[in-house]
Amino acid sequence: MRLPRRMFVLLSSSLFAGGLLHCYHSQSVDVATIARDSLTGRDIISEVTLIDGREIHYDKGTRPTLRGDTLRGQVHDAMLYVPIDSVQRVWIRKLDPVRTTLATVGILVAVAGVVSAIAIASKQSCPFIYSWDGQRYVFDAEPYGGAITRGLERDDYGELHSLVADHGVYRLLVTNEVNETQYTNRLRLLIVDHAPGLTIRADEFGRFYGFDSLVALSSAYDANGRDLRPWLVATDALIWEPVVPPEGSAGVREDITMSFAKPKTASQGFLLTRISTGLWGSQMIRQFSQLRGTALNDWYAMIDSSSSRAAALRSWNIREELYALKIEVEEPSGWNVRGILPGGGPFLATDRVVSLDLSHVRGDSVRIRIRPPYGFWALNSFAIAYGSFPQLHVTAVDVATARTSDGRDVRSELTATDERYYAMPTTADHAFVTFAAPALAPGITRTIFAHARGYYRLHLNPATPPDSATLAEFMTVPDAAARFAYTRYTQSHPRIALAH
Repeated sequence: MRLPRRMFVLLSSSLFAGGLLHCYHSQSVDVATIARDSLTGRDIISEVTLIDGREIHYDKGTRPTLRGDTLRGQVHDAMLYVPIDSVQRVWIRKLDPVRTTLATVGILVAVAGVVSAIAIASKQSCPFIYSWDGQRYVFDAEPYGGAITRGLERDDYGELHSLVADHGVYRLLVTNEVNETQYTNRLRLLIVDHAPGLTIRADEFGRFYGFDSLVALSSAYDANGRDLRPWLVATDALIWEPVVPPEGSAGVREDITMSFAKPKTASQGFLLTRISTGLWGSQMIRQFSQLRGTALNDWYAMIDSSSSRAAALRSWNIREELYALKIEVEEPSGWNVRGILPGGGPFLATDRVVSLDLSHVRGDSVRIRIRPPYGFWALNSFAIAYGSFPQLHVTAVDVATARTSDGRDVRSELTATDERYYAMPTTADHAFVTFAAPALAPGITRTIFAHARGYYRLHLNPATPPDSATLAEFMTVPDAAARFAYTRYTQSHPRIALAH
């Protein structure tokens, strides 16, 4: 929602008070921290999402600033003042003229505690992939999030929305921007040329689907009856990411029920989502790892050498739903798990599709339930389809050239799934990668995905003994890890203010 073009507007805390009564929660912000951790000269606030669901887009070419507890910025040629405790998410455009990159990320104010740049937000996973859009490299993908050691190495299929051919060549920039070593085993493009109007999605296993019609979300409510449909119905800047439960609530999970219209005869559905790992959930990867103390490297070795141990860890993750989310469908026998939704990086919401068995559903609607732990999931949009286009041709394009920041040729490291990896141990590491662009037939639309495979290792050197009791509780007590994360959140964000 853009504010009207007219006179100077002042949004005061008192003006917002009535409108916030229906909101899930707001977070107070440590103003002293904001003053200390200001944005760098290359970082510009482009937009904010308010906790009542409104969006404010600042005029291009202007630079909003934070003074005290108020965000000041120009909207439609007029100065707008917004109390920072009315802001849910700050959208930051990060420009790097040296590498010609542009990254736009949305940072949840409640988690960061500050209006901050990407580095300050403490992202804890995944390389960044930038696509050349004809003028600059645009942040477009965050592959293999959560694969924190080689035994958890995995494939990732992310659409590259910004990639365009430049004189017959597609160009990517792969960077490490966090305190970890990233190991990329393979990188290639998967190209789907198709009729206009089709929506193309890939599932976590690299299967591709085309949809010529989508059914929008009919309703979405949490356990307290709050209407979440405005937040979840469209791909936009409204991202539902509560990090603490509402006052008086028990447990550490949300309970969200969604409904969609359904043809009575439909026995299969495809849930299309745009989601990401919550920023607090991303930060918890480091804290969970640190609990292993001096035994961390032994744990890595165990997971890397034992497929059964790695499988058990994945099963635990599905049980806890920290970085994978169960999709439950309501049937005459009750709620049954009919799909698993994988997570992704914390800064780019990722398009996912999950095939659902609906053969047991009766009637002309389907109800779906998710129960995400607080702080671990950021939810943008949900839709459903009841049939996929049967004839999709996928063209795989391998790397043509790959040159690192220090001049090395790493093409061979990226062209096959094998024992060779392109390793990026520092935040100065990056590689420019090119691919030959196949000819596009007239009247055909192209959708391009990056197929990346790899893992990463956080830079940790814990000197304390492992916290065996806490780790054992994680494995044996359901929701113990999510409860630990919530406790850590309240300890690091003591000034939580809840509004109902």
